[in-house]
Amino acid sequence: MNLEDLVRLRRARDAMDRDYAEPLDVPMLARGALMSPGHFSRSFRSAFGETPYSYLMTRRIERAKALLRRGDLSVTEVCFAVGCTSLGSFSTRFTELVGESPSAYRSRGHDDGAAIPPCVAKIYTRPVRHG
Repeated sequence: MNLEDLVRLRRARDAMDRDYAEPLDVPMLARGALMSPGHFSRSFRSAFGETPYSYLMTRRIERAKALLRRGDLSVTEVCFAVGCTSLGSFSTRFTELVGESPSAYRSRGHDDGAAIPPCVAKIYTRPVRHG
């Protein structure tokens, strides 16, 4: 992979980090990176260790966890706030990455992590695929 491709892939990843709640898809991200969708997906996985879709969903679930910990939004509101369009798909992916349903995650206490700096908490609360 050449340096120009890596720069474009980083820009695409930055766009996913910044615009995770927007309707993003591989063809659109690939156009922005000046690559075909297939080449973009393969290159992204090679560079970052996961597919663009998986990376985007991890960002969305990460943000969903923060919103659910606040406790003032319903699971459905959180689902749409992070850019997911299907409550069923959101719940399935959340459970897959977090190990419990969004409702269960929202309902349990999260006070233990209140004293931990956010930059440290982010490392330990990053969703990781279970199973």
